[in-house]
Amino acid sequence: MKKFELVSLPYAMDALEPVISRKTLEFHHGKHLATYVNNLNGLLEGSGLEEATLEEIVCKSTGGILNNAGQILNHELYFAQFTGKPTKQQPEGALAKAIVRDFGSFEAFKEEFHKKGATLFGSGWVWLSADQKGTLVITQESNAANPIQHGLTPLLTFDVWEHAYYLDYQNRRPDHLATLWQIVNWDVIEKRYGKIEN
Repeated sequence: MKKFELVSLPYAMDALEPVISRKTLEFHHGKHLATYVNNLNGLLEGSGLEEATLEEIVCKSTGGILNNAGQILNHELYFAQFTGKPTKQQPEGALAKAIVRDFGSFEAFKEEFHKKGATLFGSGWVWLSADQKGTLVITQESNAANPIQHGLTPLLTFDVWEHAYYLDYQNRRPDHLATLWQIVNWDVIEKRYGKIEN
């Protein structure tokens, strides 16, 4: 049976400070995500999904398997999209054009994304995704849900579970969301968008 492993971070534990502290990363990646990985590996035997990809499991499963697989997929996309040394503060090329086309401007996109992240009730994620034609949408996904369950390609996500920000921002979710833009690696987001066949 295939075993999932804890993904390595593409930067040092203190690389995202002060936006995300070393302590938060140690707990968020080393404790929360590691627990989801261990839980999923313990649940797969006898499920019929032992050889499935993470994406397949998220689209085909329910209950505890879905909750843990969804959180792994969400966190892998989340952690991979940041950098302590961003080369630009907003996207370029095809993604930049799509944002202007679908939201009016980059600032308007950021405002809507921030609002949907701040107003999501309970725990979950706010996502920028694209449909098969490359049209961009912002969605709120509760708990461990992922846009791939709706046929979308996830591009950018902010985690609004409290464990993502409570050590650094306490209950100030909007403040946390506002600072995350400083560490987005737009090169990664552009590559995700570039894989969509328009």
